[in-house]
Amino acid sequence: MIRVLVVDDQELVRTGFTLILQAEPDLTVVGTAADGDDAVRRCRALTPDVVLMDIRMPGKDGITATAEILMLRPAPRVLILTTFDLDEHVSAALRAGASGFVLKDIRADALAEAIRTVHAGEALLAPSVTRRLIEDYLSRAQSKPVRDLRALTGREREVLALIGQGLSNREIAGRLVVAETTVKTHVGRVLAKLQLRDRVHAVIAAYDAGLT
Repeated sequence: MIRVLVVDDQELVRTGFTLILQAEPDLTVVGTAADGDDAVRRCRALTPDVVLMDIRMPGKDGITATAEILMLRPAPRVLILTTFDLDEHVSAALRAGASGFVLKDIRADALAEAIRTVHAGEALLAPSVTRRLIEDYLSRAQSKPVRDLRALTGREREVLALIGQGLSNREIAGRLVVAETTVKTHVGRVLAKLQLRDRVHAVIAAYDAGLT
């Protein structure tokens, strides 16, 4: 069972998402929060697996709350809710540690699947919104910290470059003519060696290192 905390300043939105998620057999909403401060408190008390986080809220916003929540141990995954697919604040959420983004008009089945994807340690790279947000983040960055890639093997660098292009494990396997399980192993090693949280941040690392 995946434990979810829903964070949004609008009660109607919180109630709607809660009803949608509670209908799924493998998801349960352990609580809701109306602002960033409340979200941090409830994460400490309820230890959810995934936080569905709105960005624009009165008081502490979703970006600040995300950064604080991801300092907790154990830290949940954070899935950002945004109204607009090019929200100017979303790029900052990447650096704060968010694992993906969904629009508030997302279909019910897609929302449930997004939560499962993030919980599994993956990231929402397929939707065009995420690709554009990553590019927007990189274009806005004042300075780009370049990670030391010397710990990676040549094949791991290839895999990182392909992740940076937004390819799935299956697509990478086809490109490199190897088994999908082999790619999964390489991806896990890349994330571990570079201390990356998930594929979203692997994409950022690939861009920062000039691999993409």
